[in-house]
Amino acid sequence: MPQGLSNAPATFNRLVTQLVRPHRAYAQTYFDDIFVHSRAELGKTDVENHVEHLRAVLECMRTNKLYANIDKCIFGAEELPFLGYFIGKRGPRADPVKVKAIVEWPVPQNQKDLRKWLGLANYLYKYSENFAEIVRPLSNLLKKDAEWCWNGEHQDAYILHITCT
Repeated sequence: MPQGLSNAPATFNRLVTQLVRPHRAYAQTYFDDIFVHSRAELGKTDVENHVEHLRAVLECMRTNKLYANIDKCIFGAEELPFLGYFIGKRGPRADPVKVKAIVEWPVPQNQKDLRKWLGLANYLYKYSENFAEIVRPLSNLLKKDAEWCWNGEHQDAYILHITCT
């Protein structure tokens, strides 16, 4: 597909999704990425099933003149990076580099600093139980007429958040 067409990504995404649809039990797509996953079943190991699943998807691609860039392929991985987090057997987990950045962020000195930190820390909401409750005292400091007064309650919420990550 030629570069520069405004609807090219959507058209290509639709094509890949339709072609992989017969394999959707073990292959999902996201734009031009195809994720093939397998587990042990029907008397076969997860590796045996994975080889079969990969073969089926790659044959489908070849039949339809779609080619994978081998340099971008990851085969047989226990975990894959995807949209800023990692997906593995136990489900999604936070990117350790992002968690480290949140934990090492200096204590906010004003609303602007707090807004920056909360923007980064919001990345963890899906991995933190009761995220909204934990950061509520911090969020209250960002209200329109709130006076900046960092006290023990805010420090506790800040520390609790970074220790729960």
